[in-house]
Amino acid sequence: MVVGGGPAGLFAAETLAKNGAEVLLCEANPSVGRKFLVAGRGGLNLTHSDSHDVFLTRYSGVDMPVALWPELLAEFDNVSIREWAAGLGIETFQASNGRIYPREMKAAPLLRRWVERLRALGVQMKMRHRLTQLVPSDDHLALTFETPVGPVEYSVDAVILALGGGSWPITGSDGKWVPLLESLGVAVRPLVSANCGWELDWSPEVLEMAEGKPLKNIAASAGMEKAVGELLVTKYGLEGGVIYQLGPALRGMNEACLSIDLKPAFTHDQLLKKMESVRCDFLSAARIRWKLSDAAFALLRDSAQHLEHVDVTTLAYLAKNLCLPLLRPRPLAEAISSAGGVSWKSLTENFSLSNDPRIFLAGEMIDWEAPTGGYLMQGCFATAHRAALRALAL
Repeated sequence: MVVGGGPAGLFAAETLAKNGAEVLLCEANPSVGRKFLVAGRGGLNLTHSDSHDVFLTRYSGVDMPVALWPELLAEFDNVSIREWAAGLGIETFQASNGRIYPREMKAAPLLRRWVERLRALGVQMKMRHRLTQLVPSDDHLALTFETPVGPVEYSVDAVILALGGGSWPITGSDGKWVPLLESLGVAVRPLVSANCGWELDWSPEVLEMAEGKPLKNIAASAGMEKAVGELLVTKYGLEGGVIYQLGPALRGMNEACLSIDLKPAFTHDQLLKKMESVRCDFLSAARIRWKLSDAAFALLRDSAQHLEHVDVTTLAYLAKNLCLPLLRPRPLAEAISSAGGVSWKSLTENFSLSNDPRIFLAGEMIDWEAPTGGYLMQGCFATAHRAALRALAL
């Protein structure tokens, strides 16, 4: 049995069925792939074209085995996922930013063909089946589901749980599985927001000029971690790929602070040189000579207003080291993904529970995280691939 009809569950079911297993897939929603479809609103970023070595740096998790991702990506990598899509008749392409998308930039055609393949392989699918109980015994696993016709129980040899994390609960990944796993003696780290915006206490002056506008071509850091790209100033704080990448580092700080370099292409001295002839109204001159966007200028001006004395040297320093104190991440329900989940201490290298080798896990319910850009989807497929192959070996 596979429980969960997201990318990890569907791919686990496919891998099992292709290898001759009789597979029953149960999903709490009326249809499978709901989070898959939501992810596809931006074009369905399947994976990334990063080299193997770079790919490995994108994954993190508390107590995560060092050799885990090198092994997983050796078994099922970004080339494998493109070949899989091609097998469904879905052509993929590499965007200028290295991300891999279906040529049609849509999730629905791929999902339809995927479901057709699963049915052709003999995978049975039961919708509106929400797992409520899992009871191991010596010779089988008893799983009870809440269904429209009342409780239904199944007896299976092995199960792969692919129940998702806690983000986008409207799609089904609501984290309600946590008490069930904990009742089996499984350690679960709290589910928290990942790949999410962060809140700041903006001044009215910043919002008036910068709300809804981007900070482009910036570099940012949190502690020792660095990222480059863009951010978006919102009413409540910041969104965007840069802050998503730095999420793990920011969560690890006692007082989260994001340091931004507004002009990473220029050194401090080069910025000073552009201001050589300026004798007054330094802020206005910096806006023009450093070609600052509205959002960048608003943040620089706001930081400068908190200082007693502002000269060109100080402005150049602020432009390269703009420190923004963050309040908190946005709520989990708004996050693109979640961190936390089943602890690696409760899992074997096969992705089975340490206290019951017949119960396997895959996807985002395990304590790993990655930034957006295709790494999340790749991780779901890679973990499902291993879990399915190890379940077959029982």
